[in-house]
Amino acid sequence: MCLAVPGRVLQIEERDGTRMAAVDFGGVVKEVCLEYLPDLRVGEYAIVHVGFALQRLDEESAKQTLELFAELGMLQEEFGDAWEMAAAEAGVAPVEEVGNQ
Repeated sequence: MCLAVPGRVLQIEERDGTRMAAVDFGGVVKEVCLEYLPDLRVGEYAIVHVGFALQRLDEESAKQTLELFAELGMLQEEFGDAWEMAAAEAGVAPVEEVGNQ
């Protein structure tokens, strides 16, 4: 599933003519394109979908949404390690644990 997730802008830079940001999604930091929100600033929150900041969001709404997503396990689903999740679904121990048994 692909979600639109709120995140907080940590740092902004221009890269090859494109405004990019490091965005924190409840502890997971990803690179995000800010071209749709050219006036977004460090410390502000935005809704992000497939690597693009789409809409500014107030801090309270962002925190409530991130808490709800975390409770439902949706942040892990969206940002977790794909190999680890596939192993868990298959009932197989992750690779690091296989060698330790």
